[in-house]
Amino acid sequence: MSLPSHAQIVVIGGGIIGCSTAYHLARDHKADVVLLEQGKLTSGSTWHAAGLVGQLRSSASITRVLKYSVDLYKGLEAETGLATGWKMTGCLRLATNQDRWTEFRRLATTARSFGMEMHLVSPDEVKRMWPLMDTSDLVGASWLPTDGQASPSDITQSLAKGARMHGAKLFEDVRVTGFEMDGKRIVKVKTTQGEIACEKVVNCAGQWARQVGAMAGINVPLQPVKHQYIITEAIDGLSADAPTIRDPDRRTYFKEEVGGLVMGGYEPDPQAWTIGDVPDDWEFRLFDDDFDHFEQHMMQAIARVPALETVGVKQMINGPESFTPDGNFILGSAPECANMFVGAGFNAFGIASGGGAGWVLAQWTMDGEAPLDLWTVDIRRFSGLHKDRDWVCARTLEAYGKHYTVAFPHEEYESGRPRIVSPLYERLKAHGAVFGSKLGWERPNWFATNPGARDEYSMGRQNWFDAVGAEHTHVREKVGIFDQSSFAKYELTGADAQKALDWICANDVSKPAGRLTYTQLLNTRGGIEADLTVARLAEDRFYIVTGTGFRTHDFGWIEDHIEAGRDAKLRDVTEDFGTLSLMGPEARNVLSAVTDADVSNAGFPFGHVREIAIAGHTVRALRVTYVGELGWELHVPIAATGEVFDALMEAGKPFEIKPVGYRALESLRLEKGYRAWGSDITPNDSPFEAGLGWAVKLKKDIRFIGREATEEVAAKPLGKRLACFTVDDPDVVLLGRETILRDGEPVGYLTSGGHGYTVGKGIGYGYVRKAEGVSEDFLRSGRYELVVAMESVPAEIHLEPLYDPSSSRVKA
Repeated sequence: MSLPSHAQIVVIGGGIIGCSTAYHLARDHKADVVLLEQGKLTSGSTWHAAGLVGQLRSSASITRVLKYSVDLYKGLEAETGLATGWKMTGCLRLATNQDRWTEFRRLATTARSFGMEMHLVSPDEVKRMWPLMDTSDLVGASWLPTDGQASPSDITQSLAKGARMHGAKLFEDVRVTGFEMDGKRIVKVKTTQGEIACEKVVNCAGQWARQVGAMAGINVPLQPVKHQYIITEAIDGLSADAPTIRDPDRRTYFKEEVGGLVMGGYEPDPQAWTIGDVPDDWEFRLFDDDFDHFEQHMMQAIARVPALETVGVKQMINGPESFTPDGNFILGSAPECANMFVGAGFNAFGIASGGGAGWVLAQWTMDGEAPLDLWTVDIRRFSGLHKDRDWVCARTLEAYGKHYTVAFPHEEYESGRPRIVSPLYERLKAHGAVFGSKLGWERPNWFATNPGARDEYSMGRQNWFDAVGAEHTHVREKVGIFDQSSFAKYELTGADAQKALDWICANDVSKPAGRLTYTQLLNTRGGIEADLTVARLAEDRFYIVTGTGFRTHDFGWIEDHIEAGRDAKLRDVTEDFGTLSLMGPEARNVLSAVTDADVSNAGFPFGHVREIAIAGHTVRALRVTYVGELGWELHVPIAATGEVFDALMEAGKPFEIKPVGYRALESLRLEKGYRAWGSDITPNDSPFEAGLGWAVKLKKDIRFIGREATEEVAAKPLGKRLACFTVDDPDVVLLGRETILRDGEPVGYLTSGGHGYTVGKGIGYGYVRKAEGVSEDFLRSGRYELVVAMESVPAEIHLEPLYDPSSSRVKA
């Protein structure tokens, strides 16, 4: 079969992800699909994958993707006639210490929140389920009965056959050599066997995805890492349906295979392969066995399964797997190319993810937007920083090494730091700043009074709890200054700038120059793709501010949706401005001491923007807050940030000004009820469900993305509503994903959690759900509890902000 001259969609890569994507494009969308594989199907990393299939992740949407994989694998053989090797053996995860056990208790709560079955079992029960195991050091284990294992090559071949059955054309021994571009669009795929004109391309090239992406100007930040496992001879007494085992405290995993065991692990000292290009001919090749490096796993495995000491090893597999800098896989469309979608970097979760990833990637490719909240795996979570291959390698190896470590709350990565610092870095360090990192930026999380202090991770209250409480109280009572220079900032200019934003923004931005607008950006389903502040500087000039981590995503969303023919140009100006947030009841006194501008409530009302002079520099002052106090965001020319900070600190001495960190910011915003994108509000949530319907211009005759879907949501009873919950027990630590019980029945889960120091309580936000509609009477009439680490604690529901519900302090 020769290559066609044209295809609607070209999928590059014949591993499990490419075959799954082609299958779903053909089956669900009747698309004209051509799949190109440079070698043979399953080559690359699919053929040597271990084949464990787990489902539970910290994201509800990603858990749904993995659950879909299991459902697909169960029925695929009946459809295609090709076996997949799927066995629903269940999975035991072992705990040998109390931190791990607390983590499992929290995971079991998360599983319940997501509608998954997960049990906590005793060491005796583990021994009954897996008699060959030494359980003497166990505290217990988690048991997920619907997890299992599969044959990666068999699943892939079954998906490939299914794709062909639905009309897809699959070609082997065809290597992609480049693309013909028309601006930011691919118009032809160049191959070793000719060219194919196409409308869209899906890059599922596995460990070659970075190189394929580069041909179209896209950065796919992957790092191949050597991953080893062994296959043993048959072991007497090992059941064919033995559960898969994950033994994270010993950093190993096991699964039964043909009477023996597959055993591998995730070591703290992983070995990168190359930061250069992966050779084209590395299709079914492996590295030499490295028993010296693998010995650390072997010793731990023998301690867990003593029979391994005498059993023979049939084969060692030492092959490359594609890992990412944050341990999450990569899906979606990068902004550099308008019609290439990516599915790669599965961090050894490719078999577990394959079915579901192909399902959502096919939908994403057809619609141009994600069908679920897939932010944690969206390629637009990365930035220009991730073009540095050395940095990506170092961070990826750290993520690999954390694969099986205890997932402590608020844990920070350490590699490649400091990378990006604001002009205040040394000043803040002198004040005792303990830094975290966000998209490469060093940001003060909290300020310590003792030199050399750093985060001490814990599953309970952490060592910064009291220090953050003091910062929180200081902002409530006096005045604090936050360095938020890492904010992403854009300018939109041109005669049609307002018309462009009218279409993109859910709120009305057609206010006169000098005004601010808080707005969401909605997808066609009416879900919240972003929320940000738009400041109108002039008739044809807007200044847009959004969160640090959303820089690439939000810029790309705005740029992608500027309608053709509009005179509107978007520019990223993040590094042009530092940002100092001056917040607290004494903020006006401090600001008035450093500027001649009128900063009175009458002269500078809430929701306005002015250019004012501070320390001889022109500053964009936005009267807006995320902490619920009087305050301003001061956007300063980047080179002047230090001078302006010094002036504010000097003028603020009589008012006891202090620098404040991001952890206090989080507790302050929780008390005030401000939503956080990515947790409380996501692409799965409507503004009306989130209590943000006031920020949607449905009463105005202005068309905008998502209007039709939003009107439908607003016209009928809401199936879910965001509410605030508090707990009185000071020992309860809320993190998010705790189950909400109403009159003893699960009705949702928390999307975010923390502590409110002013109200003196744990605070969480979450959606209460009821298919028939969630009325205010329904919300107020129930008896609420939160399930925290599998224990139910009494909770109180609140439908208004806990702190200053009238916003009188904000508008003072």
